[in-house]
Amino acid sequence: MKKTILVALMGLITVVVFGQDKKTKDQKKEERKQRINQLIKQEEEGALIFSKQGAFGIKLNTDGYGIFYEHGKYKTITRTDIWWMELGEHQSNKQEKRTNSLGGYYIGNPYVFGKQNNLYQFKLGLGQQRLIGGKGNKNGVAVSAVYGGGLIAGMLKPYYLSVYYPNEGVSKDIRYTDDPVSFLDPTLIDGASGLFKGFGKIKFVPGIHARAALRFDYGRFNELLSAIEIGVNAEYYTQNMPIMVGDTDKKFFFNGYVALVFGKRK
Repeated sequence: MKKTILVALMGLITVVVFGQDKKTKDQKKEERKQRINQLIKQEEEGALIFSKQGAFGIKLNTDGYGIFYEHGKYKTITRTDIWWMELGEHQSNKQEKRTNSLGGYYIGNPYVFGKQNNLYQFKLGLGQQRLIGGKGNKNGVAVSAVYGGGLIAGMLKPYYLSVYYPNEGVSKDIRYTDDPVSFLDPTLIDGASGLFKGFGKIKFVPGIHARAALRFDYGRFNELLSAIEIGVNAEYYTQNMPIMVGDTDKKFFFNGYVALVFGKRK
């Protein structure tokens, strides 16, 4: 009798556990189905639904230019975590290209008179993209706020000119620190030296940077990212970064920019 009761109890427990387990699986399946249906509905209404995205951008700054790559991971319907890397150059607003001419013909390479260094920068950053307004429909425009910051490696490359020395009857590639007087004498300058001249003497200067922008995504399909970004950059270096002779050297750079951004979502 006892054995019969024990077997019956074990059978009852098995049935209850199996029933609860099946109910739990059915509930999870139904909840997952509802989440998928909700995401599909949100996407049809213009929301940006994806798991990750990769994008390239071309930037035109108020004091230079740059290119960047950005990777994003979807967290919620309004939040995407992003990281990026960027390479660009700062230019002084006092830069002006000159070209020597003789008899109506241009001779020598164009050069920037008084330029001391090229200032390149490489950035690594972390941030977020926050959806402000969805597309409304697939043909609309999604507006997002993009912000973040990170580390920066400033690269000062000496700017070289080909300068003629009449006493020696030869032209030499020199930088400002080699011979300041001849470097700033336009009657002796033949033109700029080769593009890669000076890369072996690059000086690296660390710093930090921040970025804030609005991104207008006009891509027709959510799988493709096509956007215009308008924003501001701020950079701070650990020492002054000279670009032009006679200009005020500074550690802090602030500029505005417009960027074309294109990529894919998955």
